[in-house]
Amino acid sequence: MIFSNRTGYYYCNSTLAYVSNLTYSYTDQKNEPAITSIFMLFLAAIFFIVNLFSRFSDVSAFLKPSIRICLYVLLSLFLPVMSYVFSEAKNQGTATGEVSELPLRAQTILMWMLLVELLHKKVEAIFLATADMHGYAGTIERAARISWLGYLVFYNLRSTGRKAFFGVLWLLAATKLVQRFVTSELGKRSFAYGRNPQLVASYMTQILQQDEEELNGQQIGSELLKRCKYAVMGEEELKKEARSKGYRLDLKEVIAEADSAVVVTIGGIWRLSDKDQMLQRDSSLKRLCLSFALYKLLRRRLEDFPITPAEARNCHSLIFKGLWEEDKRKEENADELFQVLNDEIQFLCEYYHSVHPVTYAGPSFFLINYIMFPIVVWALCILMIILCNNGDVVYAFHSFRTDNFPVSIGMLRMVVCLLSKANQLPPVLFSTVNLFITTLLSLTFAYEEVWEIIVFLLSNGFTVSLLCRYTSKRNWRASRFLSGIIRRILWVRNKLSRPNVCFKQFSMLWCFFRASSSFMLPTEAVPRQAKKAIVERLATARDDVALPGKQSALQFDELELSWACDGDDDLAEVILTWHIATELLEARFPLPKKTPPGPGRKVAVGLSRYCAYLVAFHPELLPVDKDATERVYEELNKELKNKSGCYGYFFCRERKVMEIAAGLKEEEESPATVFGKGASLGKVLMDRYEAAAEADARDRVWELLAGLWTEVVVYAAPTASEQHVKAHKEALAQGGEFITLLWAVATHTGISRRDDGDATPPTTSSSSSTEATEILIVTEDSSTVDISSINT
Repeated sequence: MIFSNRTGYYYCNSTLAYVSNLTYSYTDQKNEPAITSIFMLFLAAIFFIVNLFSRFSDVSAFLKPSIRICLYVLLSLFLPVMSYVFSEAKNQGTATGEVSELPLRAQTILMWMLLVELLHKKVEAIFLATADMHGYAGTIERAARISWLGYLVFYNLRSTGRKAFFGVLWLLAATKLVQRFVTSELGKRSFAYGRNPQLVASYMTQILQQDEEELNGQQIGSELLKRCKYAVMGEEELKKEARSKGYRLDLKEVIAEADSAVVVTIGGIWRLSDKDQMLQRDSSLKRLCLSFALYKLLRRRLEDFPITPAEARNCHSLIFKGLWEEDKRKEENADELFQVLNDEIQFLCEYYHSVHPVTYAGPSFFLINYIMFPIVVWALCILMIILCNNGDVVYAFHSFRTDNFPVSIGMLRMVVCLLSKANQLPPVLFSTVNLFITTLLSLTFAYEEVWEIIVFLLSNGFTVSLLCRYTSKRNWRASRFLSGIIRRILWVRNKLSRPNVCFKQFSMLWCFFRASSSFMLPTEAVPRQAKKAIVERLATARDDVALPGKQSALQFDELELSWACDGDDDLAEVILTWHIATELLEARFPLPKKTPPGPGRKVAVGLSRYCAYLVAFHPELLPVDKDATERVYEELNKELKNKSGCYGYFFCRERKVMEIAAGLKEEEESPATVFGKGASLGKVLMDRYEAAAEADARDRVWELLAGLWTEVVVYAAPTASEQHVKAHKEALAQGGEFITLLWAVATHTGISRRDDGDATPPTTSSSSSTEATEILIVTEDSSTVDISSINT
């Protein structure tokens, strides 16, 4: 038993008396207390569920934007609403003659306000990239809230024990604010974080001036990576001198031996992996360090520091001659390359939108933030308890226990008593709800604090920091204790699932309710064959030419289909035309159950649906005008509705469009609309597929479509304008898109689109400013099909 019958009788009587004082306000005819309790129960449940299920992966410092927006709205309304309810509860106690102490109902509301404020950081990014007044707005707002709560605590509570108890909660909220503000300010002024882009820009310029010939030599694979001097960590420790065009750095320490070098480089980690067992067992560790180095380079582009042509050439060699050629397994190499890009984008997401301080992850920060700081906070809490009791230490801790009934009785005893009386006394039910709310908020806060430490220790940033120290310090490698800690952290990380490279899938032929919101769309892993094809196409792009100039019209096998790419507007028209055709072909010839799709079919359908998703939900990520893309999409939707009818548009689009396509005649003129072009093209492909006598001939149709869609996504990847860069930066708030990975590699390697003037041979005059691309489809049997006329 938890307590004896006599003791239980005493505690239950005391608890029921406490409940009576707490729930007398529920007799108010306006029902405000009951409504408040329901609202708080809803909010507490949301916080608890969010902490369990809201992240993108098992251990993530990045909160889903939809959840963050929901919580932000709720919390924005919380303080003014609860302040009004607190005032009403206080005034009601005054009206009943309780002037000696704040009513218990008001005390309960005040505790909820303090606990919610402790959880408020859940919806705030840890790092602000700018130091202007707009960047300080969130800090000022939170400081105002905490000041208001401090006023409510210290000017309304009379009992010294209760003032000390609530003062401790307020102190926790205040110190959390100070901790976050100091961390953010130090980070902004540090060359390792806030000022890192300027430093890395100067570092890369000087490194490439020294070693461009060596790095662009004949080495490939691991040999090229071993010579790479891209900084992973430590560049902030270099001796620097500010100049008019950046910093002049002393690079002697970069070329020193690994154990004495200040800067940990990619080459140093790759060289160590040849002789270190830990790095040999898990090759993903060195690639994670490469992701971190590339993240630093890409961050400069997002903060308006240009990438030089020399760096682009160097990075092109590093990625496509180094990482891509590290061994002969091309599909596995493609998987690894995309995982490097995915980790790089996740570093960017965490830097700009993390709710935990993983950006600063490192042993020193862990020691200060999670060991020394809590000790200081506990010391301040003890000081708060003593000061609230005028310096009387003995009485301070005695009153802290006796003046706070839940502390003196114990939460567990209160729960047992209330549950035993819940079916006998109606007020007990309300008190049980209030107790449950307080307990749930307290557990959520404790869970969040523990989870933050776990996320920090298992974050990619902390792993990179440990690996850099392991690489640069011989004593770390020699120490069994330190090496054992690193191995145990890595063992836990390996047991957790890692996010795959995925993309959303959307079809114009799905019913309206299935495709009306991006939240309802399925997410699938990017096919390995698609990764391989995309990397192979990107590897053939040299210097500033992603897709060289227009040479001929579309030649699709022996079929003449140039009209399918003659869109007068932009890439969106081409995407939607070929998307409808691909979907019709896929729907007309479905696979038998449990039959896996062939490589060409899987790639074509997956990329087609992803491109359609970009047009429908993220037109700003395409390298064409957003308004024009939206207009093309809206016109297609209107035409679909007109052709299919209301019922067909909302419930059976696929069948209606199939009927329309089947009714088209070959002698009809090429239609002018996107819908008409897509239906006509779909009919041609279906007829071609049906006429094929052999399976190889049918597979060839899918392979050609797969090649076309590969070219389309590669064409859409490079930067089109500063607005395009801004759109990719804003997409990081959603966790990043698959097209952002392609944009990242195109930015690193200098891949871009040329206009007609650049792409046309010198003997041909051109005054048009329209951009064009040459698209070459390379099929499985190495035959080549030339596709052009995708105009933007």
